[in-house]
Amino acid sequence: MLTRLTEAGLLKAGGRQRTDATHVLAAVRRISRLELAGESVRAALEELAVADGDWLLALVEPDWDKRYGRKVGIGKVPGGKAGVTALAETFGRDGQKLLQALWAPAAAPRLRALRQVQILRRVWVHQYYWDGRGRLRWRDGHALPPASLRFDSPYDTDAHYCVKGDTAWSGYRAHFTGTCTPGLPEVVVHVATTTIAPVQDGELTERIHDDLARWQLAPAVHVVDSAYVTPARIERARRVHGIDLLGPIEPENSWQARSGNGFGKSAFTVDWDKQQVTCPRGTVSRKWGPCGSLVTTTSRSASTRPPAGLPGPRAVHLLRDRTPVPGAAAHPRTPRDPGPQPPGPAHRGMAGTLRDPRRRRGHPLPERPHLRPAQTRYRGLPRAHVQHVLTALACNLTRVADWIAAPDTTHRRSTRFHALCITATA
Repeated sequence: MLTRLTEAGLLKAGGRQRTDATHVLAAVRRISRLELAGESVRAALEELAVADGDWLLALVEPDWDKRYGRKVGIGKVPGGKAGVTALAETFGRDGQKLLQALWAPAAAPRLRALRQVQILRRVWVHQYYWDGRGRLRWRDGHALPPASLRFDSPYDTDAHYCVKGDTAWSGYRAHFTGTCTPGLPEVVVHVATTTIAPVQDGELTERIHDDLARWQLAPAVHVVDSAYVTPARIERARRVHGIDLLGPIEPENSWQARSGNGFGKSAFTVDWDKQQVTCPRGTVSRKWGPCGSLVTTTSRSASTRPPAGLPGPRAVHLLRDRTPVPGAAAHPRTPRDPGPQPPGPAHRGMAGTLRDPRRRRGHPLPERPHLRPAQTRYRGLPRAHVQHVLTALACNLTRVADWIAAPDTTHRRSTRFHALCITATA
């Protein structure tokens, strides 16, 4: 589709693009850690019953049918926390018996390679441990592995739990990059679906730029929110692809900036030609040297002393190629800065990229609401990504058709009061 739009002159390199992300719910039910343990045993038993029922029958205990014969759904457990621990350790003993039998020399190797058996083994590593007496114990909350390793369902191990602001969900995150160049239809040109815990939004910036450059669709201006932008990524986008990455840089997090005692990095004067940094009290740095992708300079001025308890002068880290540091006044084009702002639709908010994929009314397939990216109908990251790509295709068809029918109404007209305010400001 992107190739055909380019051939038709409706999509061009350069111009403006913007990227934003939305949460995606996994196509599995939310279950507790206790239900995860029980359901993992049940899923492994179900798969083993199909693969080799005769081998499994010799291991089955009388109460396993009642415990794992149907979906494990646990409400309020009698006995409080002690009852939950007791039931969890019952699941643990059953699962451990199954795993020990599978890894016995007499067991067929093909049974160990079954998907749900491998998932059961991972769940037991995450949720249980051996105590000093050799007994299997249920992990307390503080002893759990990080969320980047754990998963919430044995049926979709790519889905992770995440909390962002007031929103908590188990699933994925979809990143949409769309064009917003005046005079052309706004279309989605890049879709990325990621797991939540291991992958942060900022890690996608370089990938998006590299993909767009490979497709010869790299923008001249790329508008993002604070999760995608750092000074290093601004420098890399400009140096490698000639892209002007615009977005709010997080405030400087040095102790001087947080406490208001001393001077932050933005208070220093940098002389790149002489390789010197001057502090607000006039002290000039004595050293200048490379430190990875940074330049380190030191100053022994009392006004720039390091935090209490740390000896030696303060080191000021600056990105190469004269890229400003976070919070520096030399960065004039961030949405939080009162300086010049990019005109046109790029400044209307990156959420506009998700305008079509997230809405239910007017969706390209309104009778199929499960195709919205906010809810995936497929399990696993690869299939969820295919759904998001297909949704972007449908949105592009709708947007291009609307633009051809009425190219002059692509953008909303401003209200008269807003126009009046703009005139008064000018």
